[in-house]
Amino acid sequence: MKQEPTIAERWNNRALFGLLWPLMVEQILLVAMGAADTVMVSYVGEFAVSGVNIVDNINSLLIIAFTALSTGGAVVVSQYIGRRDYKNSKVAAKQLVYVATAVSLIMMLTAVVFRRPLIGLLYGNVADDVMGAASVYLLFTGLSYPFLALYTSCAALFRATGNSKIPMRISLLVNVLSVGGNVVLIFGLGLGVLGAAVSTLVSRIIAAAIAAAMLYRNRNSNVSLSGLFNVLIVGSMIKNICNVGVPGAVESSMFMVGRILTQRIFVFFGTAAMAANAITSSINSLSFMPGIAFGIALTVVAGQCIGAGDYAAAKKMTAKIMKLAYGFLFALSAMTFIFMDQLVGLFNLSPEAHELAKSFLRIHCVSMALGWSMSFILPNALRAAGDARYVMIVAVVSMWTVRVSAAYFLVFALGMGPRGVLLAMAADFAVRGVSYFLRWIRGKWKEKRVITD
Repeated sequence: MKQEPTIAERWNNRALFGLLWPLMVEQILLVAMGAADTVMVSYVGEFAVSGVNIVDNINSLLIIAFTALSTGGAVVVSQYIGRRDYKNSKVAAKQLVYVATAVSLIMMLTAVVFRRPLIGLLYGNVADDVMGAASVYLLFTGLSYPFLALYTSCAALFRATGNSKIPMRISLLVNVLSVGGNVVLIFGLGLGVLGAAVSTLVSRIIAAAIAAAMLYRNRNSNVSLSGLFNVLIVGSMIKNICNVGVPGAVESSMFMVGRILTQRIFVFFGTAAMAANAITSSINSLSFMPGIAFGIALTVVAGQCIGAGDYAAAKKMTAKIMKLAYGFLFALSAMTFIFMDQLVGLFNLSPEAHELAKSFLRIHCVSMALGWSMSFILPNALRAAGDARYVMIVAVVSMWTVRVSAAYFLVFALGMGPRGVLLAMAADFAVRGVSYFLRWIRGKWKEKRVITD
């Protein structure tokens, strides 16, 4: 009888490449389609762009809960797969869907019922036309939360098995449908922001339906949603999912709040600084996306290795993925550095804003190449081992004591101007990266447990 391959043999170069490239394509699609949506909405008017931008920020805060839970579910399922305990991997998959759906329904009710007070609380007195656009957009995107939660959960489950191609294909299909829906509803029927909102809702319903149906029919797989409607709640599994997901949600929430506080600094330096920061953020987003793909891949691979109890394989595969990530992001940062003048030149900036954007990009390219992988990709291996609380504590402490506090100190006390924000960000990368690296090499994560039942 042929012996089943070990976990390290299963994740050979071909399998790892097969996991990584669809993740990268999917992340790039998210950026590209998001930019396309913004361009189309901009034709409705500045009030529409402002309203949609406000809601996008609110959405980012509200959906953190179930996106973090999907990471927790992926870790738990990955560990069961690593153990070859496929019965429990299927049960855990359904628990993720139950808890993510429940949380998303609470988020939906919050967004839909309290949308105007929520907008007012976060943004104060906005113009009537902007409030109208934001209210309409938040109503429909809020209604889409349960479907987005279901799709996010299903996509995480596919990736936990090592299959990242299906989420990529669904994402490609749905994003094309979303853009097509925008064209018809915004331009064809003249529905403006309402058209963009309806298109988003419909596309998320379709994505959730396709992903859930595929997992529901996939009864012979090691992850399946077959029997989903015969609801059986397993408290211990939900607790395991939350032990990874909740610290991630807290970390992401604090990151968003800290980021908003540091971004507000640019307002003090006028339009040129604000424009330079906006353009720099747009260019930077292209380099973040591949990094996020490496992080997702590391969660899956390390989770399976640790689930199998093969810590040597976990260390070996983590080192391999980190080397690939460093090489890829170094090359990307180098290309951005070399061609930054041409990249910034794509935007119609004043000479002052153009030079500021280039100075911001120089700092970003160096910090991205040296520190981003260690500070944002490596912690996924720690989460996969059940060390999510440590990751959360380091991230929150570093965000507030380094990125936020140091930004205001460098900018105003030392008079470094807006470049101080980028330098504080680089310092944050360094503190996180060193903390996570020391935790990893000292092996404290081996004492943690994700599956406690």
